[in-house]
Amino acid sequence: MSQEPGRLRLRAEALDDLSVISALVQDALVPLGDMAYLPEEKSFMMALNRFRWESGDDAETRERIHAGLRFDRVTRVRYRGIDRRQRGNILSLLAIAYDQGVSTLHFSGAGVIQLEADELRCGLEDFGEPWPTRSVPHHDPGDT
Repeated sequence: MSQEPGRLRLRAEALDDLSVISALVQDALVPLGDMAYLPEEKSFMMALNRFRWESGDDAETRERIHAGLRFDRVTRVRYRGIDRRQRGNILSLLAIAYDQGVSTLHFSGAGVIQLEADELRCGLEDFGEPWPTRSVPHHDPGDT
């Protein structure tokens, strides 16, 4: 882990590492148009606007920051419950799971992206400056 003031830069090559990244991107807002699978590079990337859970939860420390999330060695991408034609839609990322070569990104509204890969290789990097936000993400009991 490398950190500049207010920014994270993390890599995951094991399930424990990915669990940390998953917690940090929980409730990130992801424009569908800011996702891409680059088969020639075997990479899946997305730009997101993440809530900075690590900055605390009192009203004076609530922040968001832009970040990039990248998965490498990806050989196949599958979408379920996500209309990729609606490129202007904003998705809310709930969690990332990993099992037997498949990283699964879970979004609110039951949307799922599955990334098959030769091995787990994931990176999260903040960019830009954080900005204050008044709202804290919350979950309805029906969110999955």
